[in-house]
Amino acid sequence: MTRTVYNTATSLDGFIATEDHSLDWLFATDSDEAEGEIGEFLKGIGALLMGASTYEWVHRHEGGEGWAYAMPSWVLTHRELPAFEGGNDIRFASADSDDELRALHAKAAESAGDKDLWLMGGGKVAADLARLGLLDEVIVSIAPVTLGAGAPLLAGRVDLKPVEVHRAGDFACARYEVVRP
Repeated sequence: MTRTVYNTATSLDGFIATEDHSLDWLFATDSDEAEGEIGEFLKGIGALLMGASTYEWVHRHEGGEGWAYAMPSWVLTHRELPAFEGGNDIRFASADSDDELRALHAKAAESAGDKDLWLMGGGKVAADLARLGLLDEVIVSIAPVTLGAGAPLLAGRVDLKPVEVHRAGDFACARYEVVRP
């Protein structure tokens, strides 16, 4: 059965991006071990879901070339976003209501096949999925930096049960199950 897993990095004070949506702070730390863990994680992923700001940062960072993911990728947006070069399976969609988000999640989960759906970025999307009972797990790599402000790790209440904690390079990594009411 496909699970939805929010796997992201955060600053120590709980932000996944700066106020101007940059992730540059993330690459100022020793992340080799954490990157190795992502490689292993990706073996179990069949589809990807992300917010528009995450997608835009990846597009800028990669220069519009070399989308790194072979699996179907869904981007939540209300804007026209630039495409990556090549025949990538990137789908742009909006979800303005709980019903639309449920429907989009169902399509993305179905496209994952027998693997998991990775929520790559979007603290609001993660909190909304959790509120709707659609988020199963949160994996967080905590960087040794504070940002003071920015995009929150989770933009709403999400109750979690700790499953695992370990260190990967400079990162403290934690895995949680989402507690459903």
